[in-house]
Amino acid sequence: MRKVLFYMLAVLAVFGAAFAAQPAAAADPVKITFWHSMGGDLGGVAIPEMADNFNNSQSACVVEPIYQGSYDDALNKLKAGLQTNDTPAVMQLFDIGTRLMFDLQVTKPVQDFIDAEGYDVSDLEPNLLAYYTVDGKQASMPFNSSTPLLYYNKDMFKAAGLDPENPPQTFEEIWEAARALTQKDADGNVTVSGFSMSIYGWFFEQYLAVSGGYYVNNANGRDALATEAVFNSPEGVAILDWWKGMYDEGLMGNYGRVNADVRTAFGMGQTAMFVDSTAVLRGLIDGIDGRFEVGTANLPRPNQEAFETSGTIIGGASLWVIKDRPEGELNCAWEFIKSVTTPEQQAYWHTMSGYFPIRITSYDQPLAQEWHAQYPQFQTAIDQLHLAPNNRVTQGGLIGVFPTARQTIESAIEEVLAGTSTSQEALDKAAQTVTDAIVEYNISMGLE
Repeated sequence: MRKVLFYMLAVLAVFGAAFAAQPAAAADPVKITFWHSMGGDLGGVAIPEMADNFNNSQSACVVEPIYQGSYDDALNKLKAGLQTNDTPAVMQLFDIGTRLMFDLQVTKPVQDFIDAEGYDVSDLEPNLLAYYTVDGKQASMPFNSSTPLLYYNKDMFKAAGLDPENPPQTFEEIWEAARALTQKDADGNVTVSGFSMSIYGWFFEQYLAVSGGYYVNNANGRDALATEAVFNSPEGVAILDWWKGMYDEGLMGNYGRVNADVRTAFGMGQTAMFVDSTAVLRGLIDGIDGRFEVGTANLPRPNQEAFETSGTIIGGASLWVIKDRPEGELNCAWEFIKSVTTPEQQAYWHTMSGYFPIRITSYDQPLAQEWHAQYPQFQTAIDQLHLAPNNRVTQGGLIGVFPTARQTIESAIEEVLAGTSTSQEALDKAAQTVTDAIVEYNISMGLE
């Protein structure tokens, strides 16, 4: 009996050792979702490629990118999802949603991850980081960022006797160049507008910034909570007076509020100069396909001195971490954000999208260098970004009602161009409307 017992114990010991020698079963990867608002090739090709790169680079996390429609659509889905715990770990949202996302208190600032890890941000563009910094903390990570540029037809410049390598830089120089570039038929009808812009609130914000003007009080809502719109300042009025003056003289093409309509007009040779985002540069040049040479220049300033004191504000969107997810998902969200912001991934995103890479060293990547050799006009965008000082003006306004504010400004511009209001009257009325909206928002969010 003892021999049998001894034998059984020996067998169990052997099997136990064998089992102990087996590696522990690998834990299932943590799955997270990434809500984004990129359509076309960016949403169908670039973002899935970046997600695949992350998934294949490690085994602890798996991210699934999900298109949510427009930024407004995504924000509405987030608000609804908060009630049912149907939220992503990472979400892309437009720049003007920054104050709202902060006030909703549904996100974990990326600053928390940066501090916990000692993550080095010295290679990240400071002007991009600054926009998404709230109360001294990095609230979200910049992802797709752009600024406006002046685009112009170099062939038309040559034909009009203008130097295509010396584009206009100030409001007055734009006006003078537009006079030389505008063409009319025998009956006096304009066939080519010297200059065109869509009626877009973002452009007004940009002109206000390069003029050194604040959009809202308390240093654009950056030093303290904004309580009042102040864009009806002399700087704001001068912008609309300039716009209206060129329009009345027949030099400014008015294509309404749709940016794409102005781009189409430029491609068809119906306007010689126009303003649009840096992000459209690649598509614009590819679409023109060598029919004429495209030049780029800085967004015009009211005067030369303004180049030394102010600059453009970034637009676009950033990546937010939604805090109501399990800790494992939050950690994977941060790992994903780090992945898509490496120099290599940012070079890929930059060349696919036309947005700025958020990493300075991304420009050293072979892919980025090849792209810049093909689209040298983008150097203007880089120079303009680095030209802008990092201050409260260039950081942009921080308010929770920005979509309303932009629509209000666009209506004001339309009133001025139609001649139903002066620039001061239209901006005074718009400022009061936006101020009322800010006050109501602040009260509803318990901020006052």
